[in-house]
Amino acid sequence: MAEELLVHAEGDAFIADTGYDADRILANVRKLGMTPVIHSHPGRKHPPPLDRTLYRLRYRVECFFHDLKRFRAAATRYDKTATCYLAVLHVASMLLWLR
Repeated sequence: MAEELLVHAEGDAFIADTGYDADRILANVRKLGMTPVIHSHPGRKHPPPLDRTLYRLRYRVECFFHDLKRFRAAATRYDKTATCYLAVLHVASMLLWLR
């Protein structure tokens, strides 16, 4: 599925997990003009260089979603409409930001 989703990707860098370290995915990312920031698989003999500052951003995003899931209304999606759910996400994000 990664190749199909890459068609819609935008940006300067493609930050992903070790599971996306495949030659065909790296080639598609480079073909789109993005820099692949993917931690190489331990079995790779010659790992490509990794931009660690960009790779750390992935952890910040993952930690944010982890914190966001602590809000029960956001994690279980009780709201019926997308507008109300987006409002819950906004309020939860503001509370996390103010913390």
